[in-house]
Amino acid sequence: MSASPRRSRTIWVWILVVAAAIIGILDLIDALRFMGINIGWNNLRFFSGNISWIGAFLSFLLAAIWLSVARQLYNLDPRGWLFVVAIATINLIFHAMSLFGGNTFGDIGINVVMNVLALIIGLLPSTKAAFGQP
Repeated sequence: MSASPRRSRTIWVWILVVAAAIIGILDLIDALRFMGINIGWNNLRFFSGNISWIGAFLSFLLAAIWLSVARQLYNLDPRGWLFVVAIATINLIFHAMSLFGGNTFGDIGINVVMNVLALIIGLLPSTKAAFGQP
C-alpha cells in the first residue's frame, strides 16, 4: 500500500480560503441588494428589472456554494479547487448579466475583482499542486 503524497496549505491556499469566504459574504449582501433591502449600497437589478428575485436567488445560491468551497479549500479537498475555477467563472458571467440590468461597474466592482482574484490564485501552479492537480 503506497502512502498518498503529503499536501500542505501554501500561502496561496490560505488566501484562497479567505477570498472564498469573503466572496460568499459579498454574495449574501448581493442577495439582499437584489431584494431591494437597502444596506447602504445601491440596490441591484438583474438583466430585466421585473425579475430581480432571480438575481436574489442566484446570489444566495452562489453564497452557499462559496461558503461550502471555503470549507473544502481549508480541508484541501480537490473538489474545492475545481469549484473555485468553475464557480468564479459562473459568478463573473452572473455579474456581467447584472450589468445588462442597468447596474454600473461600481455597483459590482468589488465582486468582480474578488472573483478574478480567486480565479487567478486558483490557477497558480503552486495552488494546483497543493490540491494534487497537474
